[in-house]
Amino acid sequence: MKKSKITVTFVLVQMARILVGALFIFSGFVKLVDPIGSQYKFEEYFSEGVLNMEFLIPYALPFAIFLIIGEIVLGVALLVGWKTKFTVRSLLIMILFFLFLTWYSAYYNKVTDCGCFGDAIKLEPWETFYKDVLLTILIFFISYKMDFIKPITKTRLPGKITFITLVISSFITYYVLAHLPIIDFRPYAIGKNIEEGMQYKDDGKIPPVHDFMLEDTQNDLAPEILKMEKVMLVIASSLDKSDLEGFSDIKIIADKAIEKGYKVYGASASFSDIIELTINKFNLPFEFLFCDETTLKTMIRANPGIIILNKGTVTQKKNWHDADGIEL
Repeated sequence: MKKSKITVTFVLVQMARILVGALFIFSGFVKLVDPIGSQYKFEEYFSEGVLNMEFLIPYALPFAIFLIIGEIVLGVALLVGWKTKFTVRSLLIMILFFLFLTWYSAYYNKVTDCGCFGDAIKLEPWETFYKDVLLTILIFFISYKMDFIKPITKTRLPGKITFITLVISSFITYYVLAHLPIIDFRPYAIGKNIEEGMQYKDDGKIPPVHDFMLEDTQNDLAPEILKMEKVMLVIASSLDKSDLEGFSDIKIIADKAIEKGYKVYGASASFSDIIELTINKFNLPFEFLFCDETTLKTMIRANPGIIILNKGTVTQKKNWHDADGIEL
């Protein structure tokens, strides 16, 4: 009877171990491919209207990267059985932190999407909270039965796998920040049609593309631009936070695009004075149109970045670092 009870407990611990490890790895990975999205989410949490911790906003990106890589590495460590006590306690601290954030989001309706699964899977605030409650219960259960968790081998392999996971995750983070997300879950991904994304469906939900306007001093030019075959949009959500050196490369590709018959527009949420200063400083051959900053940040994770449209369909997206890779 006692042996049977131990066997059932052992099986339950292994099931919990696999479920927790897999969920942490998946949650971390879908954010790892787009860490700037998590940065924006933490900036929202730290803002005055939510947690009122604005002094942390400048650290939102490194904080997001630390948590993202931590999720993946700890998930792998749990599965391979590396340093069980450290791993489980770290997971417990992390899930309690997430539990507080998701409860706060749900109870006060402050952040309607916590970004727990990035842009890959959208959950309602209370759904996210209940998911974290389940994970908390499972991790507490594992913490009380840690003796049942053994390394997959008595060699140094578990430690090596965990370290390799850390190295690979760090490299992916560096690559994505220097270029663009390697997987784009947003409605402005390559191949998506912006106009189609603005259409309401019968489910009553807000369409994935909303607040998309490209305004000059008088009109919204978006409907007209979305009908053009050759359009280059230079996205600079906030010029005072832009990598200004990128505009030298953008000017070169913009000149080439104009020569080949493209209509080139800038899109920014900045004030007109800084726009004029930027145009004059880099002798940019295009005008800037106004667009909501959140929309621009959703469109491309680069400031500045380039999007090529053909009748409203996104055909290319590039960080300014890769401007010379635009095919015209």
